[in-house]
Amino acid sequence: MGWLMDKNEEQKHDIIDEDLYEEIDEEELYELVQREKEKALAREREAKENKRPKRPFPKWVFWLIAWMLLLNVVALLPQTFSIPAIDFLYKSAKLSLQDDIQTYKQAVVTIETKDSKGTGFSITSDGVILTNHHVVEGEEKVAVAFPEDGLHEAEVKETHPTIDLAVLQADVKDVPFLKLTKETAVQPDQPIRFIGNPLNFNGIANEGEIIDYTSLSSWEEEVVMIEAPVYRGNSGSPVLNESGEVIGIIFATLDDKKHGKVGLFYPIHYYYEYRTN
Repeated sequence: MGWLMDKNEEQKHDIIDEDLYEEIDEEELYELVQREKEKALAREREAKENKRPKRPFPKWVFWLIAWMLLLNVVALLPQTFSIPAIDFLYKSAKLSLQDDIQTYKQAVVTIETKDSKGTGFSITSDGVILTNHHVVEGEEKVAVAFPEDGLHEAEVKETHPTIDLAVLQADVKDVPFLKLTKETAVQPDQPIRFIGNPLNFNGIANEGEIIDYTSLSSWEEEVVMIEAPVYRGNSGSPVLNESGEVIGIIFATLDDKKHGKVGLFYPIHYYYEYRTN
């Protein structure tokens, strides 16, 4: 495929943020809010110019849900701040009205250690969970919280630092789980969705598009760039195709010269390859 980046010809990139699970400080969050406000205003102007048709749902439903989510943001900042709408929360509110997204969310867990918080997801009914190695690094056991099944202990069964992968086993039965795709090849502009726990929120659904494969100076394997709102806490988030199957796992962001700040995920077939090696 001609659009794949050639490792020998293209300059390798460096990861700028592997620690997506870290807490964001007030200044960073305020800057994030301003960026998302500008994006939202730009889209609103474009929508008015194009005279887009009305949404099938009443606008007040979206605004009500989005406002409830934004109350969480207000709690993070001093009361003197005036918090505008954050676009990625609006998007999550709308996506979460879909039955399939609500179903996928039930398999996505919050992972907590003494020093960090991240995302993981169950791939079997008996609680085998995938996440990033850096989320659970140095831990033998962690706490995992399912949206409906509550808090449980999970043992770190396998770690593969080379691809930033960890496999956990939670002490649960009959929990929701996500299916892994058999076809992991992706194409530019392919739509994707992902669910995670960015910033101080839980169960945030969002969407984006595949940009391209790329190579990293610290990795042997190629990874995939996505144009999507990826923030701290999204580490370990499942990336889903249009059929709801997992095609990869988010692990970092990248400051790319051509595309700006992008999200990174590694294809799920690395999970199969490294488990058999």
